[in-house]
Amino acid sequence: MSELFNEVDEEVRREQFKKLWDKYSIVFIALMVLVVAAAAGWQGYKYFQAQKAAAAGAAFEKAAELSEQDKHAEAEAAFTELAGKAPSGYRTLARLRAAAEAAPRDAKAAAKMYDDIAADRSVGGEWQDLARVRAAGLLLDSASYADMQQRLESSAAPKSTFRHSAREMLALSAWRNNDMTAARKWLDAIGEDGETPPGLRSRAEALQALLPPVAKS
Repeated sequence: MSELFNEVDEEVRREQFKKLWDKYSIVFIALMVLVVAAAAGWQGYKYFQAQKAAAAGAAFEKAAELSEQDKHAEAEAAFTELAGKAPSGYRTLARLRAAAEAAPRDAKAAAKMYDDIAADRSVGGEWQDLARVRAAGLLLDSASYADMQQRLESSAAPKSTFRHSAREMLALSAWRNNDMTAARKWLDAIGEDGETPPGLRSRAEALQALLPPVAKS
């Protein structure tokens, strides 16, 4: 009797499965096709991105070779072209290199290129900070201390990646603009930072020796 019931149950299950399959088989097949297509599309996208990155890397190397051959105008043009079409990582590097190639030709134009990178939030905080510091370095001899302070004060903050360079430029700018109080402030910051590189520490001490003594009250 139990075997009979089992056979009946099995037959009922088969019948139910057949009804479900007849009703939803198109949906099931469509889902499977979508899954396969999505997997293939993802693999294709990864391959395409890898190809773009490889092409950008090769173009970057060629532009760098032009720079090494002192063909700076050609290198600047190559980096600028690459910056317009490369994936994001190479795009930012190419923009930075294009500005560096432009610097000997036109420091103000190069500083503007760095400023554009510094203002672009899509490149990331550290890249913005680097561009800000490099722009300031090009303008150090001509900019006012107020301009340099506006450009670099955030980069000179504790734990900032480029704080050492920013503090040195602020100290130099203050000294050249006869603001000895500000110069002393930044030289003290350099001296008090335990992570200040030895070379920078020596330069800061040499500049500090040129400052007039603090007036006694």
